[in-house]
Amino acid sequence: MPADAQKNEPTRPIYERHLAERRAALEALARRERAISYARLGVFLVGFALLLAIARTDGDGRWLLVPAVTFVGLVVAHARTIDARGTARRRVDFYERALARIDERWAGTGSSGENLFAEAHPHARDLDLFGRGSLFELLCSARTTMGERTLAEWLSEGAGPAVVRARQAAVAELAPRLDLREEISLCGGDVRAGVNPAELAAWAASPARLASPAARLAAPVLVTVQALAWIGWYFGVLPFTAVLLSLGAQALFGQWLQHRVRLVLHDVEKAGRDLDLLSQLLAKIEGEPFRAPALAALRERLAVDGEPPSAQIARLHRLMHLLDARRNELFGPVSVLLLWATQFAFAVEAWRARSRTAVGEWLAAVGEMEALCSLAGYAHEHPEQPFPEIADAGPCFDAAGLAHPLLPAAGRVANDLQLDERRALLIVSGSNMSGKSTLLRAVGINAVLALAGAPVCAARLRLSRLRVGASICVVDSLREGISHFYAEIRRLRQIVELARGEVPLLFLLDEVLSGTNSHDRRIGAEAVIRGLLEARAIGLVTTHDLALTELAAALSPRAANVHFEDHLADGRMSFDYRLRDGVVRKSNALELMRAVGLRV
Repeated sequence: MPADAQKNEPTRPIYERHLAERRAALEALARRERAISYARLGVFLVGFALLLAIARTDGDGRWLLVPAVTFVGLVVAHARTIDARGTARRRVDFYERALARIDERWAGTGSSGENLFAEAHPHARDLDLFGRGSLFELLCSARTTMGERTLAEWLSEGAGPAVVRARQAAVAELAPRLDLREEISLCGGDVRAGVNPAELAAWAASPARLASPAARLAAPVLVTVQALAWIGWYFGVLPFTAVLLSLGAQALFGQWLQHRVRLVLHDVEKAGRDLDLLSQLLAKIEGEPFRAPALAALRERLAVDGEPPSAQIARLHRLMHLLDARRNELFGPVSVLLLWATQFAFAVEAWRARSRTAVGEWLAAVGEMEALCSLAGYAHEHPEQPFPEIADAGPCFDAAGLAHPLLPAAGRVANDLQLDERRALLIVSGSNMSGKSTLLRAVGINAVLALAGAPVCAARLRLSRLRVGASICVVDSLREGISHFYAEIRRLRQIVELARGEVPLLFLLDEVLSGTNSHDRRIGAEAVIRGLLEARAIGLVTTHDLALTELAAALSPRAANVHFEDHLADGRMSFDYRLRDGVVRKSNALELMRAVGLRV
């Protein structure tokens, strides 16, 4: 179906139709595989019976060629069918995972990215960016480690306005390109299984082992001299001594380079296989007529001297194919006389010198394309979520209908809020479980989505470039001997240091300094918050301690109080999760304790 037509069709029917087609193809291949298996068995039995008949009657054994050739053909067809079935299975998996995301059954089924961030990160753990049921798991459709790392970097560090807008345009173009995203996912699976990007990049960037122009020229010269010596001896012009001298000179030359040649050939065999797999994915990128500037630029980055990566990798593949000729029993002795391995080792090193920086660009481009496809999949599966407006000046965070994207859609409650230099702080009060921490997470995770280039879970969002610093899930450490309070003040110090950077800070502080007494908490919290506001930071602070709500008056007009309410009816607590102006006037702590059977 054309991309323009897909834009106007709901996502679920598209996925269901594609899944039905892929399942039908998978079932057809399974039937074909069974049929070939039975045919192989039948041909084997016929051949065995024919062998017995020939042995008993002393018949013509050439008839055995018919079942033998047929059996070999069936083996080849069976292997190809198994490969095709594996590909079809991955196609089915692609759409099953997509439907699981739409049905909110995705948690625990994908890559968690748990190893892709540092524990000291100022908001990754607090905002559930990584781990089971995380934002990374929801977004990530990348099949290569390069794609996963790129997506993790985009979520961990927000980009500037120009980069975000370029990604938005690329994501918008890729979102309806379902067939392309499917093919990239399939190729990415092959690359992940067979390519070690770190080893490949290290091979490309390692110092040249055969870099001498004189030595490279000497190899064909020595071969030519030897050929002339043989010709001269054959026609009686030169004595056989000349042949021996040329062979000796060639042997000494080959011995001098032998170790380095072996290292070059050993390394290129693994790298060549990796590049063959990588070229399949790169071919999907280089052959697409992209309109979005970021995608067009990504495609252009792949070329070296105007040549696409498929042509460059094909050249290396031809070199390796010719190099393998030295293993032929007939050509092997001749290849020694031609310094075949040495000359092709020089050719491989020349290829590597020309493509040294390109290999890194290819790996980076694959990572970027897969990260963009991950965001495009999210956009396609959430058509109701808009791209945010990225402001050049800030700081600002102006949201309408903001909700948390990891919560079930049916249970989300959206709220409006606005932060800028005029009103830089919201102090959020409310009872337990009323929605304070969820609001902080919703603000932070939507900022992460926006600055990665993705749509946001809101009716509308306008924000500037921001660094995010959060103190929500700070925990103590028995192993390191760190209390919860000490862990929190270390995180606060990190957030204060972030606020001093060039990029404005969005801070999210949950129950700030709750581990100390009310007097010290009041003084410490005011000092920290004043310092953040003086550094042009904006943010939210939640509290159970109503004494902290007095900070809004002290910091007016740059601060305001907002709150969540709860309702007690028939001994049961209920919440509407609606953000309201002002300070909450009641607490539900005693009611909750009584509800679980405590006598208070």
